[in-house]
Amino acid sequence: MASILSPVITGSTKIRARAPLRLGLAGGGTDVSPYSDDFGGAVLNATIDRFAFAFIEIGDTDAIQFVAKDIGIEETLAVDMEAIEKSRLKLHAAVYRRMITQFAKGKMIPMKLQTSVDAPPGSGLGSSSALVVAMVEAFACALDYPLGAYEIAQIAFEIERIELNLAGGKQDQYAAAFGGINFIEFLPNSRVIVNPLRVPRRVLRELEASLITCFSGVSRASETIIQAQQKGMKSKSEKTVASLHQLKADSVDMKVALLRGDIEDLAKILDRSWQAKQRTAQGVSTPEIDRLYDIAMLEGALAGKVSGAGGGGFIMFITPPEKRLAVIRALQAAGAHAEGVHLTRYGTESWVKTNKGL
Repeated sequence: MASILSPVITGSTKIRARAPLRLGLAGGGTDVSPYSDDFGGAVLNATIDRFAFAFIEIGDTDAIQFVAKDIGIEETLAVDMEAIEKSRLKLHAAVYRRMITQFAKGKMIPMKLQTSVDAPPGSGLGSSSALVVAMVEAFACALDYPLGAYEIAQIAFEIERIELNLAGGKQDQYAAAFGGINFIEFLPNSRVIVNPLRVPRRVLRELEASLITCFSGVSRASETIIQAQQKGMKSKSEKTVASLHQLKADSVDMKVALLRGDIEDLAKILDRSWQAKQRTAQGVSTPEIDRLYDIAMLEGALAGKVSGAGGGGFIMFITPPEKRLAVIRALQAAGAHAEGVHLTRYGTESWVKTNKGL
């Protein structure tokens, strides 16, 4: 087994890590149990140039400090697992507990763990899962225990969905760990297969030039929506299951359209998926989402869909590139924060900064 601390960790050494957020293009919801267990799920997603960051400092403190500046919480805790359990930053505490227990033989390590995310919780961009992935990556670097992308994603999933019992699926952890555009299959017996897509560069540029993200407000209902979907799955609701079957089929069709470079067909599939997604549970859409959707469509957008469970968060639109600016300006005039987005190729990564530099 590797040493408890990396041999480069000394004094005021700082560990940096980041993980990308993602847009859910198709198949979202089919990665949630029990659907994925009973039928197998499939999603298509793409990481974007917004990130969750985790920073670890070891050597300058005799306490455990958790800091999440973006949500205004800072804590200084005793180097004791009982103190960790009382933390208000549940994700930070859970990652610390899991990584120390599994990879440091339970030896409590004083440190400062600071995080930030380029989107608010409930954004629909997988921000919470990306944050957990970034923290797991930072700990793996600090503890000198290199982990592969599958291992990082699985640990992050277990922390969120099993140890903390937070509602949701698996796609966010795997998107953040791997990065890029991926077709991900979720099979029975917890098997996950990540298929990175080799999309031609010209197609990526066209897709980027066609994409808009628009913030509709923080989702207060995503967990309720996921729980309603799970209830429909468990009761074998014909409407819910049929809609999820459609979402899974759409992920396959969209993968083909993307590899073929047919953005117009991709937009048609996105629209079809949005209609199916709204049938999986009440509250997926809201009056504000509907209002912004209608504005974008009137200005020439081809299709739109909420990224994530719904009830708020980010809406993604596909537009003809020459109409993108007009759609953005119309959405901004309506009071929404709308902008273009860039796709990213890489998943979570970490690096070390010392007094001597990088």
